[in-house]
Amino acid sequence: ALLTMKATVIATFFGVFLICTYAAKEAPKKTKKAKLYVPQIDCDVKAGKIINPEFIAKCPPGCQDVKHRVYGTDIYASFSSVCNAAIHSGIIDNTGGKILVQKVAGHSGYRGSFSNGVRSLSLPRWRESFLVSEGKPRKGVTYPSTLEYSSSKSTAVKSGNDNVDVPTGDAVRKEYQTSPVPTPTTQMATTTPTPMTTTTDPSTTTPKPTTTPATTRSTTAAAKTRAGLHRVRDIAFRGSSTSASNRNILRSNTGIQRQEPVAAFRRAAGSPAHLAMETDLWKPGLSLFDTGFSSKEEFPKPLESISQGNPNCKVDLSFLMDGSWSIGKRRFQLQKQFLSNVAQALGIGSAGPLMGIVQYGDDPSTEFNLKTYANSKDLRNAIEKISQKGGLSNVGKALSFVNKNFFSDANGNRGGAPNVVVVMVDGWPTDHVEEASRLARESGINIFFVTIEAAAESEKQNVIEPNFVDKAVCRTNGFYSINVPSWFGLHKVVQPLVKRVCDSDRLVCSKTCLNSADIGFVIDGSSSVGTSNFRTVLQFVANISKEFEISDTDTRIGAVQYTYEQRLEFSFDKYSTKQDVLSAIKRISYWSGGTSTGAAISYASEQLFSKSKPNKRKIMILITDGRSYDDVRVPAMAAHRNGVIAYSVGVAWAAQDELEAIATDPDKEHSFFVDEFDNLYRFVNQLIQNICTEFNSQPRN
Repeated sequence: ALLTMKATVIATFFGVFLICTYAAKEAPKKTKKAKLYVPQIDCDVKAGKIINPEFIAKCPPGCQDVKHRVYGTDIYASFSSVCNAAIHSGIIDNTGGKILVQKVAGHSGYRGSFSNGVRSLSLPRWRESFLVSEGKPRKGVTYPSTLEYSSSKSTAVKSGNDNVDVPTGDAVRKEYQTSPVPTPTTQMATTTPTPMTTTTDPSTTTPKPTTTPATTRSTTAAAKTRAGLHRVRDIAFRGSSTSASNRNILRSNTGIQRQEPVAAFRRAAGSPAHLAMETDLWKPGLSLFDTGFSSKEEFPKPLESISQGNPNCKVDLSFLMDGSWSIGKRRFQLQKQFLSNVAQALGIGSAGPLMGIVQYGDDPSTEFNLKTYANSKDLRNAIEKISQKGGLSNVGKALSFVNKNFFSDANGNRGGAPNVVVVMVDGWPTDHVEEASRLARESGINIFFVTIEAAAESEKQNVIEPNFVDKAVCRTNGFYSINVPSWFGLHKVVQPLVKRVCDSDRLVCSKTCLNSADIGFVIDGSSSVGTSNFRTVLQFVANISKEFEISDTDTRIGAVQYTYEQRLEFSFDKYSTKQDVLSAIKRISYWSGGTSTGAAISYASEQLFSKSKPNKRKIMILITDGRSYDDVRVPAMAAHRNGVIAYSVGVAWAAQDELEAIATDPDKEHSFFVDEFDNLYRFVNQLIQNICTEFNSQPRN
């Protein structure tokens, strides 16, 4: 019995021991953290397309490619490829790997550099930035296993009593409200289907104006007035600007114009019905003012009609006035009244804004140029006398005309003032505008569009170029475009438009490849060049320089000459006019000596480009005729890292390997070679074209 009792105790003790041991082993398993699932992204994914403010992602192999552009150094613009930015920063290499991305605020400038085999570009400003670090989770932060992309996200947008799911991105779609919309007591509810256009932006979701007729009409009556694509502007015009039965013009037919809203102009301005119509046509909070402007916003009063004008608004302004038959005589008068009000609000004068008008139909013609009138009073009188041209709405043709003819010295262009074009469009253009707009923007012209009564859903098949406004303006953030639902509401946009065209800090589209750089010429003055050939080199330098817009706020020019030693001929801030720069180039005297190109690059980096302005693109153009006595690779790489875009031009005995080492990647676009000095002139246009191509490849916000 005693033996049995001992055996029982031992067995019990051993069983408890095993249970405790097993529990101890199992405990860590229960508290072990779940493994983090890391989503994979593609090489071309930009940070701005991902909504999550902080995330860990895995980059695939092979992202180190020039087509995946990167903007900035250490801190990157959200327009950059996430994975190639990670390679540039050294977090991963071309084999891929995990990275941690943190979104931060936008910056006023991003410095380009060459790092880890990736060339990042400079950028003046961008709305959002991001940081890249090693792909390890931070303590206390929960990371998503699935990333949200802006192109697929849906956001509920309130419109009256309805919620509309709006896809982000550039999608535009129509929703129809068939239930009565609550309106002020002075208005009547309607059961007419009313289109509501909703446009979304990658960062915001904004409903465009919804117009509700002030008078009750049946859908049957509206349908009777609709004959195919023939829109009849009937009595509904008085209360609705977007009804599909509003226009009686098929834009390919120039002989028919819209029926005039006679009754609408006979109604007393102060009548309750008139006030109800105006209130309904333009409700507070609609898309015109969603970009930061308000109909109740206080604006500084412009100066009276004096010769000096408003000094806070120094712009050279051209209005493209719609004179097509589709607009009709009465709406043409409303357009003239609008232009007259703008002229008064601007405060025209020699030290302020100057304004000219081009009217377009089949062909454009200048009504008066920038220097014709120097005060608002005379300008308004001239506007009143303009007669309608008629014809089609050839906006693209008009933009090409303005680009080639309007902003010239002979027409009063002042050079130091931004060039601005405001295009008035009734409905839609009858030709293509994208190419003409792009060329105008690249010439330094800021383009604004004011569209009145855009195409309804049933008319869109007649529009030659869908989304023509977004294709024409510099940016699609709403700053450069204003849509007005009705001609009756046009007067409400006078002050918002004036504020925008006078906001010189935001007129960034006037920054082009020709007026936004600090260009430093590094000139070989060695003995092998000779006096005669040196003069040819200086002519080459002058021919390039004169193609740029030169001033202390536009492109600036500097020059260094080198042999064994280096000499600063003139710095970026020395001369602020084109004539002074060209005269300074002509005065450079030939030095003669050896060829130390590497030392010259280092000298130019220190004496010229270290003093470059933060918002300027730093461009070095080096001209040499022989192999360097010192190493060029290390100084060139240092210059590249500091954001200098280097072009090399070799003559005669210049070494091709050195030219490629000096040039920014890709070499073939940044290095040139000629066999004789007399052939240098052949590369002037090509070099300028390459500079502009690189500039235009930068994103526009």
